[in-house]
Amino acid sequence: MKSVIRLAVSEAAKLFGVSQRTIRRAILAGEITYVVVQGRYKLNFESLLRWSQRTTTVKNKRDREGIGQFVNQWKLSGKLYSPNPESFEETK
Repeated sequence: MKSVIRLAVSEAAKLFGVSQRTIRRAILAGEITYVVVQGRYKLNFESLLRWSQRTTTVKNKRDREGIGQFVNQWKLSGKLYSPNPESFEETK
């Protein structure tokens, strides 16, 4: 069974670096799938990712102000952290 990650509108706005109003416009346009839990939107994370990759403006905001600004810090270097250390040759 596939696990579904759901976010509130405010969480999605912070994560993607856009305003809550932008998220709500995308909901009204049918670009993001959601469920309503106790009167609040719970957005499907997978549909948020697809939506953020479709529009250049949203993609740029995501990369500049949202979660994308941290991607370079996540890159691992060095063979100790490589998934396959044998792929690196020893330098002598």
